[in-house]
Amino acid sequence: MKKAIIGAIVGGLLIFIWQTLSNTVLNLHQDAAQYTPKQDSIMNFLNAQFTETGQYAMPMEAPGASMDEREKLMKSMEGKPWAIVSYHKAYTASMVMNMIRTLITDIVVVLLFCLILLGLNKPRFGPILLSSLFMGAIAYFNIGYTQHIWYETPGQNGELTDALVSWGLCGIWLGWWLPRK
Repeated sequence: MKKAIIGAIVGGLLIFIWQTLSNTVLNLHQDAAQYTPKQDSIMNFLNAQFTETGQYAMPMEAPGASMDEREKLMKSMEGKPWAIVSYHKAYTASMVMNMIRTLITDIVVVLLFCLILLGLNKPRFGPILLSSLFMGAIAYFNIGYTQHIWYETPGQNGELTDALVSWGLCGIWLGWWLPRK
């Protein structure tokens, strides 16, 4: 268990460090949060429209709409603009707590992965690295890409790069660490 815990702490740190670099210095996610010079007027308008925090897809049928109403709306939307708005009533700059929660999550995910790897018969560097890359690909395709398919979320190149590089770094570490006696 000691091997898994140490592997998870270092592996989680590697993923966390990559995520930090990716979102700051490397700015791989700029497509996911673009600037508009009209932001003040848009925010004023949204503040007047929304009463609570939430994510809104527009246009959208009203709750309880019939299947016929849904189909009619979908046909009327064809070829027209649409939007998804994530609206928050109040901004809180809780960077420290967000960073702590992210680091803990990264460590827990790598710990779970280590437990799987240590259950294998004599794990070796190559299979561990390949499994780690597969883990990154699975995480990306199952969450990021499937969301993109439905909601056309921007920034997919950054998301895929994050998944493969961070899990690749983790795999290099675990491939060296876990087979050691």
